[in-house]
Amino acid sequence: MTLLIPLYVHPAEDPGAWHRLITAATRTYGVVLNPADGPGDGPDPAFTAAAGALRAAGARLLGYVDTDYGVRGTTAITEDVRRHQEWYGADGCFLDRVTATPDGLSACRRLVRAVRRLGAGTVVINPGVHPAPGYARLADLTVTFEGHWSTYVSAFSRPEWTGRHPPERLCHLVYGVPEALVPLAVRTAHERGAAVCGPVTGEPPNPWAELTPALTGTEP
Repeated sequence: MTLLIPLYVHPAEDPGAWHRLITAATRTYGVVLNPADGPGDGPDPAFTAAAGALRAAGARLLGYVDTDYGVRGTTAITEDVRRHQEWYGADGCFLDRVTATPDGLSACRRLVRAVRRLGAGTVVINPGVHPAPGYARLADLTVTFEGHWSTYVSAFSRPEWTGRHPPERLCHLVYGVPEALVPLAVRTAHERGAAVCGPVTGEPPNPWAELTPALTGTEP
């Protein structure tokens, strides 16, 4: 199991969650840093310290950037990426709320190229659903499901095109998983073609603060 962790809580508010994450850094694909729905207006000392500890523990750091489904301009997005790099040493970026429709594919391609030119070594896009074919070729990792365990169990469908991509390129972020079912959630993600996942027991607004069950669950 390889985890993608969008830990959207301030280190000062829940230091325990950050400590657990740091100790489990080698089990993660990446950690998404999100000080203020993006990098914020200036460096946050608590996030700077947490980012340094994560990096020292071997974690890949991804700066959170909201694309607002194509509404935000490329200049604003690339500035967020630059700030994450400069202030927190981000290795790449997590582009959230990415479009999923065929008519948004070209713009998303241009955006990914723009952030790579800035030096983003790892680009993750998160439409949160299975996008139109073509999106998964743009980034290093594509989140094709983000939602509650109940939805994952009852309403998930896998398009045929996903079978043409290595599992390491696809991610399912599943929260609200009963603790006893975390190993099943990991196996289910693998069976559905996603080698990167985030099965956690927590609930919104910050499901991934509850990391221990996912990180200590039985491997599939």
